[in-house]
Parts: sequence; structure tokens; C-alpha cells
Amino acid sequence: MKFKSLLVKVLMALALVAPVAASAQAPAAKAATVKAVNKQVVVNYVSGYSVKAWKNYKVKLGAANDTGISFKHGTTLTVVGEVKYKKQTWYKIADNEWILASYTLSHKAWAKKAAAAKKAAAKAAKKAAAAKKVSKSKQTKQNKVVALAKAQVGKPYVWGATGPYSFDCSGLTSYVYSRALGKYITRTTYTQVHQGKTVAVSTATLKKGDLLFWGSKSSPYHVGIYVGGGKFVHAATPSQGVIKQSLSYYFWPSTAKRLI
Repeated sequence: MKFKSLLVKVLMALALVAPVAASAQAPAAKAATVKAVNKQVVVNYVSGYSVKAWKNYKVKLGAANDTGISFKHGTTLTVVGEVKYKKQTWYKIADNEWILASYTLSHKAWAKKAAAAKKAAAKAAKKAAAAKKVSKSKQTKQNKVVALAKAQVGKPYVWGATGPYSFDCSGLTSYVYSRALGKYITRTTYTQVHQGKTVAVSTATLKKGDLLFWGSKSSPYHVGIYVGGGKFVHAATPSQGVIKQSLSYYFWPSTAKRLI
């Protein structure tokens, strides 16, 4: 009797524990469901490159799952199935052909992107044309300044002279800019150095028409006009007059200003 009583108690205890153990188990993962669809998308990857189609969205991407089929950027595809698997949406293109949805756009989104790209290209072309026009205008001005500066070579240096028969250094630069471009740039080196944009004193950086200064950057004692090819024109000294000279490390400008 005692044995039977003990057996009953054990069976009752097991009956109480079993439901609790069963309820503690994690629920089974919900299987991904492929939804039938019928829509068109456009491959959106990188121009000139393609997106691969895979045999199965569940299998790890690699040689074993490679269909050998790929679709170029801009290709329109018809989607017949759609599934979300591991937080990524996949499109079924045909039996055993799947691509990631993230590499596609709807026709509407594609058209919007194409329109934006066309607009951006037109804007860039317009900007380039404007820059070319400005550049051509600048080159014309630079050439006028250089031509007039070179035309003064051989004329005498006279302190305080502003041309047209003789010059001092700042008299020459103010004369050339005034006559070549109708641009007033003040009269002395001390004021001319504070005009225009400061540029690096380097033959790789300097452009025709740039003013070159020697001495203090805030109050230089001499100025000339860069004419290209590592050369400049300046009213040098009473014994030399207006000359064209090559830039030299023994007589290197302290600063340069661009007025064109």
C-alpha cells in the first residue's frame, strides 16, 4: 500500500511539472513566406556594373549559390515574388533567380533619380560654360596687361613718373592697369599691396598680370608685373629703366597680388 501511495504522488508531481517545462520552451520561428507579386523594378547599382542573381535567398551567398546570371545597372526586371529574410527583402525574378531588393528602385523612383541626374548635369554644364567664359575673359585681360607692360620696356626710370614716357615702379603698374583695362589701382606700392587677392609667389601659381612686391608685405618698396614664363616687367632703377627680367632667388618677391 505504501508503495502504491508513493507511486501516485510521483505521477502527480510529474503531471504538474511537465506543463511548466513545455511552456518554458521558446516558440518556433515563423518561416519566411514568399508573397506573389507582379511589378517592375530597375536595377540600381553602379553605372557599368551588374548585380548577381542567386539561386536561393536562404543559402549563403557564394559560388554554390551563384546562378551565373547578372543584371546591369539600369536593367528593368519583372518581379514575381517577394520575401523578407533576415531583415532583407529579396525579389524573385524567375525560378531559382533572386536578387536583393536594396539593389533596385521602382520605376517612379528611377525616373525621379534620372531627372535629378539630368538636372545636375545641365547645371554642371552651365557652370562649366560660365567658368570657361570667365576664364576666357580673364585671359583676354591678362594678355592686354602683359602686352602693354612689355611695350614699356626700354623707357627710362624717373622717380614719381607715371608715364607714358617714363616711370617709377608703381607709376608703371598703375599706368598699365589704367590704360589696358581702365582699372584704377592707386598710385604707390604701399597702397597697391593692399588691393586684390594674395597669391603664392610661385611660378606654378602666378598668372599673367599679377603684381609682384619686394620688401615688407605691409609696406613694400618695389613692385612689378608678372608676364608669364617666370618673367616680370618693372621699372627697375634710373640706370636700367623699364626692363623684363627673370625671377631669381636672389631677388625673390615677398608677396603677390591678383587683380584680374
